[in-house]
Amino acid sequence: MNSYPGFSLSLCMNNKIILESLASDLKRVALGIHRGSFSMAERFSDEALKRKQEVNMQLNAGYITRLLNQLETLLSSSDSMQKAENALMYSTLLQNYAQKLA
Repeated sequence: MNSYPGFSLSLCMNNKIILESLASDLKRVALGIHRGSFSMAERFSDEALKRKQEVNMQLNAGYITRLLNQLETLLSSSDSMQKAENALMYSTLLQNYAQKLA
């Protein structure tokens, strides 16, 4: 992890796991909405917001920090189909970024 001077490898790996878990939560939000299971989508929306608080923002690229800062607005959208599409897009972006951290 040469790109993060001053941070331990375990801290970077922990952030990777948190981001991967957040991506999974967002994917479940999208799947829940598409299946019509709004209670499932709401439950995983809450999990995603909790998981966001665990992310060490100092270790992320700028665009990831901006995505995470927009997460609460995304998940509170009243248009459920737009919320599902955005949750799936954010999930993919976070998953790809987390894979790059390996």
